[in-house]
Amino acid sequence: MRLRRVKNVEEKILEYNDVIVFNPENYKGKWNTLFNNSNPIYLEVGMGKGKFIRENALKNPNINYIGCELSTSVIYKAAIETRKLGLKNLYLLNYDAFKLNDVFCDGEIDKIFLTFSDPWPKSRHEKRRLTSSNVLDVYKSILKEPKVLEFKTDNRKLFEYSIMEFNKLGYEILELSLDYHNSGYENIITTEYEDKFVALGNCIYFIKVRLK
Repeated sequence: MRLRRVKNVEEKILEYNDVIVFNPENYKGKWNTLFNNSNPIYLEVGMGKGKFIRENALKNPNINYIGCELSTSVIYKAAIETRKLGLKNLYLLNYDAFKLNDVFCDGEIDKIFLTFSDPWPKSRHEKRRLTSSNVLDVYKSILKEPKVLEFKTDNRKLFEYSIMEFNKLGYEILELSLDYHNSGYENIITTEYEDKFVALGNCIYFIKVRLK
């Protein structure tokens, strides 16, 4: 379900410097100066085309949002839709999640969302998973107390793996659902992939954790 690469995308995304931050290291420790306020900052890692984070930003104008996506073609699509909304509380990063501590200071992020990350099912690719212990250490450093992280996926094996990784690093479970859309949650904000999976009748797995 990968998006086909956009032709000349490296040049095209430069036209969206009003929504994509191309020099994020320059804002390390001072992201609130970019937003021009001291509101909390929520980060979505692996945002895809950005439906989830855009809807969150629209719904919560007093929270600042940053969407991080490694694929240049995908973030280009996200930037097109983001610009249309003229949001002042959302910026995008075309950046590697494993290097986010080069972009954010300790405790600069109030909450992290991981939504439908690539499962990287082969064992040899485990270190690429966005819930592997090496990247969880990065999240741990940039998160502000009480260090809250929310994770959603349709992949049962990735979900089970992630729970073990959270436990290994000392995260405690605040909420957990093995069928998120049929567990009484209201006003669920979905991703593009989530809509497709729910339409197919797939279970969505959800967990909210914080560091003990």
